[in-house]
Amino acid sequence: MKALWQSEAIARAVKGTASADFSVRNVAFDSREIQKGDLFFALKGTESDGHNYVEAAFKRGAAGAVVMSPVPYPHILVDDSYQALKDLAVASRKRNHGKIIGITGSVGKTSTKESLRLALERMAPEKVHYSLKSYNNHVGVPLSLARMPEESLFGIFEMGMNHAGELSDLTKLVQPDVALITAIAPAHAAFFADETAIAEAKSEIFEGLSSGGIAIIPHDSPYRDLLTAKAQEKKAEIRSFGFGEGATIRAQNIVREADGRVLVTASIRDRQLVFSMAMAAEHWISNAMAVLAVVDAVGGDLTLASLALGDITGFQGRGQRFDIPVGDGSAIVIDESYNANPASMAATIKALENEPKDKRRIVLLGDMLELGQNSAAYHRALADPLSHAKVDHVLLVGQEMAALEESLAGKIACDRIEKADQAEALLDEILKADDILLVKGSNSLGLSAVVSSLSKKGCACSI
Repeated sequence: MKALWQSEAIARAVKGTASADFSVRNVAFDSREIQKGDLFFALKGTESDGHNYVEAAFKRGAAGAVVMSPVPYPHILVDDSYQALKDLAVASRKRNHGKIIGITGSVGKTSTKESLRLALERMAPEKVHYSLKSYNNHVGVPLSLARMPEESLFGIFEMGMNHAGELSDLTKLVQPDVALITAIAPAHAAFFADETAIAEAKSEIFEGLSSGGIAIIPHDSPYRDLLTAKAQEKKAEIRSFGFGEGATIRAQNIVREADGRVLVTASIRDRQLVFSMAMAAEHWISNAMAVLAVVDAVGGDLTLASLALGDITGFQGRGQRFDIPVGDGSAIVIDESYNANPASMAATIKALENEPKDKRRIVLLGDMLELGQNSAAYHRALADPLSHAKVDHVLLVGQEMAALEESLAGKIACDRIEKADQAEALLDEILKADDILLVKGSNSLGLSAVVSSLSKKGCACSI
């Protein structure tokens, strides 16, 4: 395997001093993730100091380290290891000549990133680099950049934020050729005055656009004009995606098929593209339009992209489905446990309307966090989509869900508990064969552990 970085190039990029010659195959800052041949960045944080784990990193096979004090292993000595990580990210971006894509949004970032990755890999196998997991913050983005092979034809970088100014810093590192905003919604609302402020913060992604860059915005968003104006300030070419008339990439016709799939006709400027999708919910179709918009912007093959979209059956924590044995039959679990905000909660619950009418619909929901003074109202508002989706039983986890419990009183069967680890026992009592169980909540609630435990009972396979 070709080396990702040579010690000489690393030292030059980070303005450091190499203790020896070495080459590395990958970059990491968590010693537990180190594999043979990796470069370990010893980052110093408020609660942990990576220098305490240098020995552990080399025991796991590290080839070199970036440190702020000498160690008895091959290393690059720098004044500030975090700044060095950003410097290496900048060097990585400069040496790459592929198409770089930046993605942000209140909802759908990771699902869209993963879908786009699969679409681009159809046309450029092993030449698509992308952010792993949800590495979308001030450490994850430079790490993802530093990991990008020089010969990558496409680079896809997810960028997140919960305060104004964060995206500005990240996008200036990434310098995307194409910048996509998936949607604007009240995620991290506690840190912003209102949704307009969230939209303005998300629009910071356009600040890093390369010369002649393309901005892709959600056409149906009430903040479309604001986002357009922000992109115009950077002299970007503006394209849009969505369902409404006038979108550059538009889902013009949607036909729901008997097997649960949907047949989508997408209008793409001067052509139409018809393809089938397993993920039939409206937010997945919107994500698909965003993916096609990006593929079109980078000059990719739209037909191959649509085939990739048709094969997607969800991602872990984001729509993946599996069977678990219940009684003499089985139930379906829909894993949306990764995270939650008012928009994603409503969209995911709404998707239950497309499920077979002869199946009971059971929902396990965890608190939506960081919503500020309007938290109770946002939680109460979930009563309407639950009612429209004809949900039979709701199991709520967390203190914030007390507002929804009150709203549902006398309308839908409901139980509320304080901690996720109590949920499985209740589910054992509630679930019956042929039920559909949806699981969704903010990460810190721990609902992913409930899903993991359930998956061990069944095949844990996508369907």
